[in-house]
Amino acid sequence: MNRESFAAGERLVSPAYVRQGCEARRSHEHLIRLLLEKGKCPENGWDESTLELFLHELAIMDSNNFLGNCGVGEREGRVASALVARRHYRLIHGIGRSGDISAVQPKAAGSSLLNKITNFLVLDMIKLAGVHTVANCFVVPMATGMSLTLCFLTLRHKRPKAKYIIWPRIDQKSCFKSMITAGFEPVVIENVLEGDELRTDLQAVKAKVQELGPDNILCIHSTTSCFAPRVPDRLEELAVICANFDIPHIVNNAYGVQSSKCMHLIQQEMFSYLSNQIKKLSEAYNERLLHTPHNPISLAVTLKTLDKHHDKAVTQLGSMLFTRQVSGARVVPLGSVQTVSGYTFRGFMSHTNNYPCAYLNAASAIGMKMQDVDLFIKRLDRCLKTVRKEQSKDSDDNYDKTEDVDIEEMALKLDNVLLDTHQDASS
Repeated sequence: MNRESFAAGERLVSPAYVRQGCEARRSHEHLIRLLLEKGKCPENGWDESTLELFLHELAIMDSNNFLGNCGVGEREGRVASALVARRHYRLIHGIGRSGDISAVQPKAAGSSLLNKITNFLVLDMIKLAGVHTVANCFVVPMATGMSLTLCFLTLRHKRPKAKYIIWPRIDQKSCFKSMITAGFEPVVIENVLEGDELRTDLQAVKAKVQELGPDNILCIHSTTSCFAPRVPDRLEELAVICANFDIPHIVNNAYGVQSSKCMHLIQQEMFSYLSNQIKKLSEAYNERLLHTPHNPISLAVTLKTLDKHHDKAVTQLGSMLFTRQVSGARVVPLGSVQTVSGYTFRGFMSHTNNYPCAYLNAASAIGMKMQDVDLFIKRLDRCLKTVRKEQSKDSDDNYDKTEDVDIEEMALKLDNVLLDTHQDASS
């Protein structure tokens, strides 16, 4: 409602009440105006009513939502399902123009405005995360692999002779396939073991650059966020090598934006607590928490006592955790071999050919709560006990495991009831 509408409403309802409602609406509009003027994240998050008001106001600016609109083009924002339309606040029309995703779409002023605001907010968040020199950014509907592929294809125009990408090994399929998809040959640099950590082999990188020749190298492709005991690549040292040889440096920073701004919160809310609890449990089973101080998110605990029996026990532990609704944790057995796009990796998932032991990963990220850690530790403890019991009784053909399975199922149901009760009490 605009000023004229409120004035008309005063003939039907007490003017004092209408003015009060008008002032309430102005408070929402003030927040929207500040967002449009500054293009930065508000210090205090908006309530849902302000968000919905803003989205509805944007939606009616798109031509497909005009009253009496008669669209005869190929892109008219038509939608068959009213459910889908409501799900997207009727922001159905596309953005951009042919060949330019950042261009304003004349028939979708509201969607185009939302796209511009989104880019401004993401740019502001990247700066808040510590990258103060970034000048521009844009959001595209793509995940890690395709985003990297487009980066490599963009560099192809600047380095037409290049055919290689130097890549310190990280066992993630998407980042590896992105190089193959872009038409380049990955040059895998094995990591070096320093204590428990797997770190970038800078000497091997430099030697490979000199061997292949800088003009034949598209870029060095490094990684920040990874599972322990792999730690983030030595970005500064790699950047020096790139600068010295005039080679581009592409950093796969997926999930990494949160680190500098929010990691201190994670370490105070949950990382230290998760680390301490895993350490206590691992010591109770004669295992140990791997010392990986350069990885501030992911933890790894050895599974030597399971692995010395057979690999089956390690993979069985992973299966048991998954069936007991523990998500995110992963076990890494020794000697796993996998072929990705024609390249064979020994010790796949461990980021190296020969890590000394099998291990289990767990990570702390934004949103994790103390009860999540407690429940994980409880279920991990139970799974470790069950795996060890089955190992000791595998040789006994007369042993009936049905009773253990029934007890486990009852315990899982009890855990879920307790968690639901705790969540209800918290809310």
